[in-house]
This record gives sequence, C-alpha cells and structure tokens, in this order.
Amino acid sequence: MADRVIAYIDGFNLYYGLKEMGWQRYYWLNLAELTRLLLPADQQLVVVKYFTALVSSTRADPDKNRRQTTFLEALLTLPNLRIFYGHYLQKQVQCFRCGAIWHTHEEKKTDVNLAAELLNDAYSDAFDVALLVSADSDLADVVKDIPRRFAEKRVVVAFPPGRQSLALSNVASHSFMIGRANLRKSRFPDSVRKADGFILQRPASWR
Repeated sequence: MADRVIAYIDGFNLYYGLKEMGWQRYYWLNLAELTRLLLPADQQLVVVKYFTALVSSTRADPDKNRRQTTFLEALLTLPNLRIFYGHYLQKQVQCFRCGAIWHTHEEKKTDVNLAAELLNDAYSDAFDVALLVSADSDLADVVKDIPRRFAEKRVVVAFPPGRQSLALSNVASHSFMIGRANLRKSRFPDSVRKADGFILQRPASWR
C-alpha cells in the first residue's frame, strides 16, 4: 500500500525564495502538481495545505493584492488543496541614524498554524509522510517531535529555491531543494477557469 502524504506549504517562504532567485515566472504555480512531482512512486498525495496571509496593496505596488487574490483563486480550483490564513500586523520601523520612521507589515501565525495542523494530522493518523515546503527554522521543533511521538511517521523537508535551514535538515527524515525543472513543469496554464466559468489570467508581471 502506498504511503499517504500530506504537503504543508509555507506560502511566503516559497514566494520569497522564488523572488530572491528572480524567478517570478514560477509564481503562477499549481502546487498540487508540484507536490506530485516531488513524490516517489510509492507515495500517494492526500491533500496540499497552503499557509499564507492576505497582503495589502501599496502606493509602490497597487496591484499587489489583486495578483495574490488571483493566485489564491486559481489554487482553489484544485480539488485537493486547502488554504489556511494567518494575518499581517503593521509594524513601525525607525532608522537609528536619521530618525526617519516608516511602516511595514510583518506576517504572523503562518508557522503556528502550520505546526498546529501538522501535529493535529499526526495525532489523527492522517498521513504516513508529511512533506514540508519551508526553510523556516522555527518549525524544527515540531519536525523533530513528530517521529519521536510517532515512530512510523516521517517528515520530509523540501527547501524552496535558494533557501535552506541546517536546523530543519538535522531533524528531518530527509531534505532536498526544489529544483527548477519541477517548477517549470508545475505552472498553471496562462488562463485558469473557475467552477462558475470565470477565467483567471496569469498576472502580466509573472510571465
């Protein structure tokens, strides 16, 4: 019998990994297809769980929220994918040299939501293998804890492009870097049709 796999994707960790590599063309990802490509033949994908937070548009980037919303709606056309939302908090930052003050936003709760869902699924015996797509070292404790509590379960870590965590590598059952070839094979088509017939278009800046 094939091992049951649940994928847990840290949305912003994946996004910023792609951004730092300059790979905007891979933002438009079919995450269920990407996950399937990362699995060996003796494993079966049960569900993909995607963790993110809604972003706000800015003067510098007025289309930021629209692009993200379009992508999330494309993900929701996939039958075996669920989205879990954290939130952004406004944070005031001050320059120590000149005293200038500006506001930025800090994403909260993604790692907490992901860790809680991972533990809950382990206790519910929902998977044999957990595939974690992240390089967030804050998740090392839960990755270490699961095989200690459940000897038959494994946690495999797939690092986003350009990102790695020694803390996660040291406690995971196995770890590897997501390669460009699998990203290239996993992109949605330029147009994605929703159940109501509405056509979602890939954002122009992601081409």
